[in-house]
Amino acid sequence: QATGEAARQAVERGFKAVKMLASEEMNYVDSNARIDAAVSKVAAVRDAVGFDLGIGIDFHGRVHRPMVKTLARQLEPLRPMFYEEPLLSEHADALLDLAHSTTVPLALGERLFTRWEFKKVFEGGAIALIQPDASHAGGITETKKIAAMAESYDIGLALHCPLGPIALAACLQLDGLCQNAVIQEQSLGIHYNKTNDLLDYLIDPGVFKFTDGYVDIPDGPGLGIDIRSEEHTSELQSHHDL
Repeated sequence: QATGEAARQAVERGFKAVKMLASEEMNYVDSNARIDAAVSKVAAVRDAVGFDLGIGIDFHGRVHRPMVKTLARQLEPLRPMFYEEPLLSEHADALLDLAHSTTVPLALGERLFTRWEFKKVFEGGAIALIQPDASHAGGITETKKIAAMAESYDIGLALHCPLGPIALAACLQLDGLCQNAVIQEQSLGIHYNKTNDLLDYLIDPGVFKFTDGYVDIPDGPGLGIDIRSEEHTSELQSHHDL
């Protein structure tokens, strides 16, 4: 999650965007103090990095329908890159009303799992970015079909991937295939010269070296990454336990 210091580090590494949670879970109608706290949290990041860095704000479905417009309007002057899951997918019918009340693009999709579920969202006309997770939404083939459907509705693709290197490798391969790919989420950290247990799965973790916020699509066989064998993994675990 982005803080002022973490955002500054991301800028130093050349990253073009960060993502952060908007708030804790809010009541159906909540206090001005809770709204101000959420706005102050995002404002602190914006103050730390200026307006050149994109800030995706993840509501994570924690805001109810009666409050979502209020919070979205209060956050809008901070010029977010997008609002993610301003409402849960179950309330996708209410997203069009929100889309009409804000200039910030809306994103959704990590809790949807088939192209038929996504089709209903596409037809609703509210979403600017769709976020299927290839690990959950039927794998590479089904996610590619979802992305192609999104393109026919002029909707951008921002694959959901707060997971490990295997999932990220799959997402990068999809990004290379999808014309509407906009940005790729990753949670492997920004300092690849430091120990990261998730990268221990890889023989060569340098395959995910980011430069100025970009990473090359792995071009080896399969997903383009080499996974440690069970024997190597056991040896590595024993070393960590010392």
